[in-house]
Amino acid sequence: MEPGYIFNGRYQIISLLGEGGMANVYLANDLILNRQVALKVLRLDLRNDANVMRHFQHEAHAVTELVDPNIVTIYDVGEDHGLQYLVMEYVQGMDLKHYIKTHFPIPYQRVVDIMMQITSAVQVAHEHHIIHRDLKPQNILIDNTGHIKITDFGIAVALSEDSLTQTNSVLGSVHYLSPEQARGGMATPRSDIYSMGIILYEMLTGSVPFEGESAVSIALKHFQNNIPSVRAFDHNIPQALENVVLKATCKDASERYASAAAMQADLKTALSPQRLHEAKFKPTRHYETEETKIIPDISGVLLNNQHDLDKTIVSVKHHDKQSPATPPKIHHRFRWLILLTVLLIGVFTTIMLVLNNSEVKVPDISGMTRSQATNTLIDNRLQLGKVTYQNSYQVVKGRIISIKPTEGKKVKPHTKIAVVLSKGALKYRLANYVGQPYDMVAKKLSKLGFAVEKIEAASNIAGKGTIISQSITSGTKVMPKRTTISFTVSSGRNVFAVPDLTNYTQRDVENYANTVGLTLVINTAYSNSVPSGLVMGQSPVANTNMSVGNLLTVTISKGPAPNAHTASSTITSKRTYQNSSSANSVLNNSRINSANINNNSDLRRKE
Repeated sequence: MEPGYIFNGRYQIISLLGEGGMANVYLANDLILNRQVALKVLRLDLRNDANVMRHFQHEAHAVTELVDPNIVTIYDVGEDHGLQYLVMEYVQGMDLKHYIKTHFPIPYQRVVDIMMQITSAVQVAHEHHIIHRDLKPQNILIDNTGHIKITDFGIAVALSEDSLTQTNSVLGSVHYLSPEQARGGMATPRSDIYSMGIILYEMLTGSVPFEGESAVSIALKHFQNNIPSVRAFDHNIPQALENVVLKATCKDASERYASAAAMQADLKTALSPQRLHEAKFKPTRHYETEETKIIPDISGVLLNNQHDLDKTIVSVKHHDKQSPATPPKIHHRFRWLILLTVLLIGVFTTIMLVLNNSEVKVPDISGMTRSQATNTLIDNRLQLGKVTYQNSYQVVKGRIISIKPTEGKKVKPHTKIAVVLSKGALKYRLANYVGQPYDMVAKKLSKLGFAVEKIEAASNIAGKGTIISQSITSGTKVMPKRTTISFTVSSGRNVFAVPDLTNYTQRDVENYANTVGLTLVINTAYSNSVPSGLVMGQSPVANTNMSVGNLLTVTISKGPAPNAHTASSTITSKRTYQNSSSANSVLNNSRINSANINNNSDLRRKE
């Protein structure tokens, strides 16, 4: 369905979210309630398949019974023009698989918090007699607030339905599949607990415990091999937390937790100081992997989902009736044994020749450590090749950024795969940039990936364009692409226009000069028009641009001259006012001028 198409007269398609094995999922807008929803529609090519229709209908009826904050809510179920559909809550965020890849290593407390929510949801499902059967990180969503929602009950089955519980058909992702499911047995609530144990393992180590070149080889490992130790990967993981993994993934289902609630209770105290010295969990029973039972046919199938490229398996129903083989005659026993041995050797040789010459696919090892990648490549008959290192802001130090040949490419066995390992984010030590030209510094830091901000401010000390201060102190180590640094830059001296000071008092002029930082020179003279004590003239004239430290000269009126003789012999007094830093020189100049005036007066008297 194309964007804009209105399904069932109500749901307007926005985009395709994913393509599954049974249905396609679309992001749609509910035109009635005006909200975004996830619309799951049965694929056209499967609508005539009775088995698929039954599965889809069971999903609809089973999930509508589940009301829990950690389970995706079902809003609507119906049929339109022969197409079965479900309308579900749309969770905006990412799935747990992507979360692990982008956030690893995940703090232990966060791991426990996530698992507590998962076990809570699974317990609710089990109480409603519903087994999920396909628990995996791809079916666990994390919204933008960090809240967990379990989705995709596409293969969940109600335990009360005899028509389904009597079959041995199992569909599930092979990396998280329980041993009993891999052997063709019926899934139980403890099968979900096994899957949760594998999910916990992946959150603690960043990878699944078993890899292989085919679904069959991985399935075999699930019921033959022991789960690797998570403490061998990270010795800081508490033993109590590893014990949860070990108990949940016991090969014998009876050794696992009796319920999801029991697993949740154990998780709740796994990081408690009281359990620091807990002994390592060991199963009390030996699991028989070679019981007398015909192993069912196991075929590899890929889920047709662009977000789920996990290998899956289908274990078909056992044949209840088999024709009993005619026992060989005693005297032919050895002849048959020899022939069977020769036949087996021939078959084995042929298989080995085919395997050694057939091409293999390069597995996805991005995000793994070097050790994990080496083991995975060996499992896939490949080798670790050249290792180079590169800084990365997205990939944690020591994890693989990229590989060559790329994932999924077919290559010959034992091909060497080159990997690029992360050196972590590049950190840069900031210098002291005060006094340096802003343009030069900004250009240099921008090339390194910094975001640079400029704040202009007037300065009477620093030249225009010079850095006055910086927001991050020198010597600090930061990651350029995640850092914004601000510089206060000089816009030059503070220039202002001097006002018209005519008729100002001497005190007003002095206050003004001190406020703006001008050097003030005061002259006095007689005036018949300007009252005594007021400014009668200034230099420079009004509206002239000046800056701190410039010289301002004003002439203060002494009032009208007393007589012509006095007027002609009067000598203008002169005083200078500067900033506080020049206070002493101002006082000295005043004293000298006063002394000169007195001397001149004495000379006039003698004459």
